[in-house]
Amino acid sequence: MVERIPHFINGRRVPGTGRTASVFNPATGQQTGAVALASADEVRGAVAAAAAAAPDWAETTPLRRARILNRFLRLLEDRADQLARVISAEHGKVHSDALGEIQRGIEVVEFATAAPQLLKSEMTENVGTRVDSHSLRQPLGVVAGITPFNFPAMVPMWMFPVALACGNTFVLKPSERVPSAAILLAEWLKEAGLPDGVFNVVQGDKVAVDALLLDQDVQAVSFVGSTPIARYVYETATATGKRAQALGGAKNHMVVMPDADLDQAVDALMGAAYGSAGERCMAVSVVVPVGEATAEALIARLEPRVRALKVGPGTDPAAEMGPLVTRPHFEKVKGYVDAGVAEGATLLVDGRGLRVPGHEDGFFIGGTLFDHVTTAMTIYQEEIFGPVLAIVRAPDYAAAVAMINAHAYGNGTAIFTRDGDTARSFAHEIKAGMVGVNVPIPVPMAFHSFGGWKASLFGDHHMHGPEGVRFYTRLKTITTRWPTGIRAGAEFVMPTMK
Repeated sequence: MVERIPHFINGRRVPGTGRTASVFNPATGQQTGAVALASADEVRGAVAAAAAAAPDWAETTPLRRARILNRFLRLLEDRADQLARVISAEHGKVHSDALGEIQRGIEVVEFATAAPQLLKSEMTENVGTRVDSHSLRQPLGVVAGITPFNFPAMVPMWMFPVALACGNTFVLKPSERVPSAAILLAEWLKEAGLPDGVFNVVQGDKVAVDALLLDQDVQAVSFVGSTPIARYVYETATATGKRAQALGGAKNHMVVMPDADLDQAVDALMGAAYGSAGERCMAVSVVVPVGEATAEALIARLEPRVRALKVGPGTDPAAEMGPLVTRPHFEKVKGYVDAGVAEGATLLVDGRGLRVPGHEDGFFIGGTLFDHVTTAMTIYQEEIFGPVLAIVRAPDYAAAVAMINAHAYGNGTAIFTRDGDTARSFAHEIKAGMVGVNVPIPVPMAFHSFGGWKASLFGDHHMHGPEGVRFYTRLKTITTRWPTGIRAGAEFVMPTMK
């Protein structure tokens, strides 16, 4: 019998009464669970629980909120291995990669435990004669997060720790492909002392998404996923008066200059392109060697490394890369490889025929490497979200920069060079939200903020860090004058400070 994976509403597991979706172990291809898919009424119940809990939680002091998050942080640290096993079983990523995901989520919780400092207001004495002014950041109320399959723990923790620290209540809608991690996080928050209703989980599909987007009690929505859905979430949420931050797709380029340390660049590419089977919004999917000599030297080092990539189930400690998340996604990625061949790219390493002994029904595709990819090809234009790396040769630095800046996506990018002037120019000129210099995946630390440009982000605020605090709070400015300072009668002109 497969496990039924529930919702978590108002402090308890709620089994759900309607539709379900199958959950698979990607390494075996076998169904392991059936997740409840919330109806609009069930979503309304979760939002109502969050709305009922919101006033008391907003009045809870930032210090008490921080202490609850500190207890949650200790539970995360103590139980990281348990959570990683759940992630590997439903997503397929190798255990060490799952632990790395959890660590990056932990760092946001650590940031959020500084709530008393983050929510300190500004105050100016004597903005006018005997008149003072100060500002406050106050919670929005009920906020929602809609998260993708590729990071079942990290992406939710980009959102809810900051939202809770700021005094909001939260409704999480995780991907129905990887639903179990969210239930663990909810139970551990309750164990840490979070009051019932402050954090809720509704499992579901588009029905649940639409219900959250249209619910009048939901004040803000955070989303991470593909660009078409990100655009839909942003436009629907803002049309109903909500705040929205919606992170979309990516096509992250890594430029390799002639003076780069090629061994370092190849090491970086192996992890950035093939880690987590390429199912990362920050994965490097295009490498741009500058000059023919650079391209040939890079390929000589890179191709044998891709062929030797160790692919296996997440339970195999020797595996460097696991399977794709579902069979439909496996077929989609395979279709992109087919398209690359049909459009004339040179397939140096073909991962389509990979077979993992003992896991023949798993959703495995091996590391794949294309050369002579052009900017007109589908595998260059579209996000593949799989272990497929395209080599696009550039004659010079200016051509490499122009190529990246012309792409529809602007999530992250990197340059490998020993030249400081080139690196500085690249960081200044490139049209992307996150830039690495000899760092292939430039994901900011939790006390900075994460987000892209162009079609990679819809909304004004990036996630976590200072931008997260601004997104999850409203600014209020108070100007104060006490009666002992009043020396004149009524004034009927626009007030000015004297």
